[in-house]
Amino acid sequence: MKNRKVLGVSNSVFAATAVVLAILVVVGFGLYATKSSMASTVTVPTTVTQYSTQYSTVTQYSTIYQTSVSTATITKTVTPAYSGAFYNGQVITFDYTAQFMCTPPLTQFFPNETTANQVAMGCEVGAANMSAFPSNAAPFYVLVPAFAGLSIFGVHQLGATDLGFPTFIYGSQNYTIVTQCGAALTKTACPDHMSLIYSPAFTAVEEHLGIKNGVFGLPEGVLPTPAHDHLVTFATNTSIPWYIVVVLVFDPNIYPNPVTGQCSAIVPSNLSNPTANCLNNFQALQAAMTTPSSAVSAANAKNPIWQTLGEPTLQVVVPGISSPSQLSSANSNMVLYFSDPAVYPYPL
Repeated sequence: MKNRKVLGVSNSVFAATAVVLAILVVVGFGLYATKSSMASTVTVPTTVTQYSTQYSTVTQYSTIYQTSVSTATITKTVTPAYSGAFYNGQVITFDYTAQFMCTPPLTQFFPNETTANQVAMGCEVGAANMSAFPSNAAPFYVLVPAFAGLSIFGVHQLGATDLGFPTFIYGSQNYTIVTQCGAALTKTACPDHMSLIYSPAFTAVEEHLGIKNGVFGLPEGVLPTPAHDHLVTFATNTSIPWYIVVVLVFDPNIYPNPVTGQCSAIVPSNLSNPTANCLNNFQALQAAMTTPSSAVSAANAKNPIWQTLGEPTLQVVVPGISSPSQLSSANSNMVLYFSDPAVYPYPL
């Protein structure tokens, strides 16, 4: 497998890619249910009540209850909740160790969105209160293939595959965008992720399309968590809280393959090296924030997300963050807990 070249943005009609996608179907990029189980031994205090009967001359008998505490060993099977991520050009593993939290709830930023707050469990993209996060929280970057348009939300009617991966059409080619986490509520969704989130940007896209009351029975501005990849600036085998910085990627040429971490130039570009800012490391993300590319307009001409945001020419757009120096600031209220164990997230 080490010498096999796999396109991150895959041509669905190409036979070799079909084999790769078939493997992904079996494995599942969430890897929650198919990872090898691990047995852990836990010693817990156990209360034991002993009963004994004593006879006396006053009463025929009396029952004495004697309670003591002993220990018992319990062996519990734990299934690792893994996904992939990128760090310093390499593919690493996220091991999710606790349920996510959204703090403070979205109504603190959008007080009129009480219904959205309830449906989305308080989770939003658009604003943040850094002081509400745990003191040791660190930023990590959620790379959304926004160039794939509305298919990023995993809905088949919007162009997503049955597995929850986005699709992208350029010229006569139809590409499947394989991501480390498929869209929420699909077979490839990652564990311990929020299912639905609110964003004023979602509302803007819906209104751009003439939708005034939300879609699929959801409140306006509420949609499934889109398909995405992960990027971190350091790795640790200790579980810590991480807050989210959402990154919208509009240049397909810099969207990495989730298995290899490499990028492929699939859309013509005015840049001498269209994949130079391949988003498998933080320095590339910083550079992509200030790099215009003709591939962006070529890839997004019919994309309502791109149109709603004013048709930017930059390779990536980070909502609410205007310069690379601000990338340590959150643009959402979501916090996830994970570590980076020394295991490879995908089968060899």
